[in-house]
Amino acid sequence: MEKLTNFFTNLMRKYLPDAFVFAIGLTILTMILAMVIEGQAPKDMVLAWGDGFWDLLAFTTQMAVILAMGYVLATAPITDKLLNKIAAKVHTPKGAIMVATLVGAVGSYLNWGFGLVIGGIIARKLAMNVKGVHYPLIIAAAYSGFTFYGLGLSASIPVLISTPGHPLEASMGIIPLAETIFSLPMIITAIVLLVTLPFVNAALHPKKNIIEINPALYEEKTAAAPNVLDDHTFATRLNNSRFLSYAIGMIGLVYAVWYFVDGNTLNLNIINFIILFLGIILLGTPAKYMQSLNNGIGTISGIILQFPFYAGIMAIMASSGLVDTIAAAFVNFSTAESLPFWGIISSFFINFFAPSAGGHWVVQGPFMIDAAKELGASISQTSMSVMLGNAWNDLVQPFWILPALALSKLKLKDIMGYLVMIMFYVGIIYIAACLIWGYFL
Repeated sequence: MEKLTNFFTNLMRKYLPDAFVFAIGLTILTMILAMVIEGQAPKDMVLAWGDGFWDLLAFTTQMAVILAMGYVLATAPITDKLLNKIAAKVHTPKGAIMVATLVGAVGSYLNWGFGLVIGGIIARKLAMNVKGVHYPLIIAAAYSGFTFYGLGLSASIPVLISTPGHPLEASMGIIPLAETIFSLPMIITAIVLLVTLPFVNAALHPKKNIIEINPALYEEKTAAAPNVLDDHTFATRLNNSRFLSYAIGMIGLVYAVWYFVDGNTLNLNIINFIILFLGIILLGTPAKYMQSLNNGIGTISGIILQFPFYAGIMAIMASSGLVDTIAAAFVNFSTAESLPFWGIISSFFINFFAPSAGGHWVVQGPFMIDAAKELGASISQTSMSVMLGNAWNDLVQPFWILPALALSKLKLKDIMGYLVMIMFYVGIIYIAACLIWGYFL
């Protein structure tokens, strides 16, 4: 295994560019495929790309908010103390890899945005505390837990299709979560992966050429001392007022409670809302919250720059008909039992071009649901196969790796070799789940 891991790691380090370069290359490749396979005119593809470039602007803002404010929540004193206690109990490199995987996995199962942040933070703490930990691997291991979001409470497609009024309700109806993420096959899949993935990741730890964390890269700059004359001014007291933080924080959380009592469902906006006001309470004062938020702002630069490029790629895919061609190539030789299998395979490849699960479902969902109805296949299984393909591909999708890179200060090529190995294993689990679910359950 070590030889195979070294092969992919060396391959990625030599030939894989930075995430932004990857996004540019994927944009050009998508245009070429649309012109060659679909016969589209260059002008039409350039216009489609430009017209769709800002289609994910709202989502980009939501992602930036959840990452920056998730950083604040994950670094709040109470959370920081908990993570420090966890890190203090780990003393071996392989144990550190396993713990980072578990924290990232559980966090992502609860909420993908929280998992992305807390996984990277615990990985960094473990790398600081445990001598001999290979830093690129522990970051990759923590990020690998992100795949659990496809099986968890914030899985975009299952949550969407369980909500009345979703875009495909007329063709597929409402699919309750009991038939997707809370179905027995998916619960078993989540448990099997949670138990085994930490051991798989630990087995990837190299025996030599260990790259340890450089603590100097993560030393936070100390803010300049305040002017003594301003220590007791009215403005300073307001900036450091616990009353103001607790008051507005409680108002925000009371709203969140009433929101759910009134029958509203979980979505990205309410998640961000809760994270914001919970963070304000946990940090204690407006000044401390702003200082922590400023530290977290650096994690969102890649998202702001690159997400619009993926929006443009998705626009090319949708307008050219390329996504239908890719999906049809798999579905044409499917049966009712094998459709979930081909659903996850086609979803895996489509996710390179449409990495947002919501946008992914918009372009692939209609075709897959029509195929399921024509073949008499299970709509819930078909929908979940698209979700699993999305979550599987996300292991090697730079679109989502950006937060891990921002937190770790590593480059894409540093961790991608390990993620490719992890992708192979997770793929076996997900494909087996789809085959067993489709043929035997």
